[in-house]
Amino acid sequence: MLAMNFRSLFILIGSSLIVTSAMAQPKPGVSFEQVVSLRQAGNPIISPDGQHVLFTVTSTDWKENNYDTEIWLARQDEEPFQLTRTPKGSSTYPRWSPDGKWIAFLADRGDKTQLFAIRAAGGEAQMLTKEDESISGFEWSPDGRQLAFTRIEAESKAQKERKERYGGWAFDDEEYQLTHLWIVDFKPDLWPAPGELPCYSAGDTTKKADCPSLPKASRLTNGAFTVTGFLWAPDGKNIAYGFQTNPLINSSRYADIAVIDMATKKSRTVVNNPLGDYLAAWSPDATALLYSTSVEDTTSYFYKNDRLYRLDLATGNRQRLAADFDENMGGIAWTPEGIFVTAYQRTKRHFFRLDPVTGSMNKLAGSPDLVGGFTFSKDGKQLAFSASSATTLTEIFKANVTNLQPVKLTAMSQQLVGWPTATSEVIRWKSKDGAEIEGVLHKPHDYDPTRKYPLLVMIHGGPTGIDVPAPVPGSVYPVLQWLEKGALVLRPNYRGSAGYGEAFRSLNVRNLGVGDMWDVMSGVEYLEKQGLIDPNKMGCMGWSQGGYISAFLTTNTTRFKAISVGAGISNWMTYYVNTDIHPFTRQYLKATPWQDMEVYRKTSPMTNIRNAKTPTLIQHGEFDRRVPIANAYELLQGLQDNSVPAKLVVYKGFGHGITKPKERLAAMWHNYEWFGKYVFGEEAISPVASK
Repeated sequence: MLAMNFRSLFILIGSSLIVTSAMAQPKPGVSFEQVVSLRQAGNPIISPDGQHVLFTVTSTDWKENNYDTEIWLARQDEEPFQLTRTPKGSSTYPRWSPDGKWIAFLADRGDKTQLFAIRAAGGEAQMLTKEDESISGFEWSPDGRQLAFTRIEAESKAQKERKERYGGWAFDDEEYQLTHLWIVDFKPDLWPAPGELPCYSAGDTTKKADCPSLPKASRLTNGAFTVTGFLWAPDGKNIAYGFQTNPLINSSRYADIAVIDMATKKSRTVVNNPLGDYLAAWSPDATALLYSTSVEDTTSYFYKNDRLYRLDLATGNRQRLAADFDENMGGIAWTPEGIFVTAYQRTKRHFFRLDPVTGSMNKLAGSPDLVGGFTFSKDGKQLAFSASSATTLTEIFKANVTNLQPVKLTAMSQQLVGWPTATSEVIRWKSKDGAEIEGVLHKPHDYDPTRKYPLLVMIHGGPTGIDVPAPVPGSVYPVLQWLEKGALVLRPNYRGSAGYGEAFRSLNVRNLGVGDMWDVMSGVEYLEKQGLIDPNKMGCMGWSQGGYISAFLTTNTTRFKAISVGAGISNWMTYYVNTDIHPFTRQYLKATPWQDMEVYRKTSPMTNIRNAKTPTLIQHGEFDRRVPIANAYELLQGLQDNSVPAKLVVYKGFGHGITKPKERLAAMWHNYEWFGKYVFGEEAISPVASK
């Protein structure tokens, strides 16, 4: 059970929605609701013997306005079937028992998120824990007799009393609940089961002390720190875990790694560099650990490559691996067959084998174009993984490591049969300063090379995100409907994007917005020179960092007829003093506002607000902490003061992402209406007209 490191930043907000109705609606075909309702597969977990595969499927629950995730099972030579069903909730984090007979998972079935187990052969799920607070992650012990898990501490008596007397308040960044590591015995099929006998405090009936109950968990870690993730050693003798002083996001940059001896229950810190250290994997013989780290880089870890190390626990010797590999690695697994990772290489994400001795990296022959998550059988010879392509949704596969000839287990892409899905073409152009930029260009199915098309530019977040070919791109942007209407859609991988190496990710340092605009506008100019687009019918949009770049374009160019700013930064100083990740700004701008106000002015959309002319839609979550909503209000006021058509939509109760289907549907309609009016010259009105 591992935690994400501090590099996780702005979230690429996703979801697709669509339409039916009104005056300027899309061509008959796929509705917004159909796109929002697409099922998504993920989280493949192969059985220890390599025969069977668990995975999750997320579906849309319109009645509850939520997304439901449940666990599916693909047995050897059988069609996959749904294994769990949690009413008004989800079943997540499936894990095979070491003997392959049981499947444990997490679910909230009325008693907070608890551990459950179900036999792999079938039957009903059994509750394994009844903790006061929700469990956040767990792992089986290698012998299958116990499960270790993490959960937050319960609110103290003093905290409850204070709340009762004085209500809700807290000192900023000083009050929180820590997460610690616990262990519980695995005892299924209790007989009698809890609740089967009446239990009393006294008398000649069953005494309360003898009442059947679930095994009681015992605590493994204590202290003024929070556990962020852990891995049980393959021999069961130790548990390695990551920890930091508190659960606040900025504290993760100081995370360290410790190992607890399961015989003595004593912990010792084994990795404590000045900057964040993040646990990755145990060696198969339990003698070494893999971890990634920024070592002592306090000024550039947001955009530079992580460094991967191997630690020998007996000697304390450390060896850097893959030092010459110029990209960040993900999904690290160490098996008897070697170390396996995934990494972006431009717009593709491949499997690589890393030699644990020499540190050399080699791409696996037959690797799919866009690999997602993956897991291995106990012997490391079989694996299950998720992957997608330019024409397919994410599917689940099983393969042999030796020849990597995948067998597809799911058929999620059948949902797209008959749909006018996006066609994807990766194009390249030169930016203003000579940097090579790539982007994904989508064309209509009936594309006519003699015609000039309206252009819609959709900019990803990050900035270390990346856009790749996909059949249904768009999140809250109705890409399929715009293509059907007769438009081109460009998704540029501007400087700072992942997949192009550390130097490329560094190109917008002290040049945010400015260099990003060069990349976007040079892409537009490239398409214009090719004779593909109508330069009088162009729009631009993006969320998070993509929203910031869109806001920068609003105040620094008049080339677009309409712009949509989703959760975007309007003023770096306003952002710096409000966000929950202050180090991000300091690293990219290389100063605080008090040290260098000029770089904050140069890179802020608000600096040139008086030049703004482009009608701008602003979309923002009410409780966004990553890009606080003050940025939206500042941009709105500036545009209104300069008589620029502008509208702000606040999505009530949401943070940085729009994570529920109904509000995603609304967000898509808001974009469809806005660009319909200003780019296509049409009055697009949703079934429930917006005011």
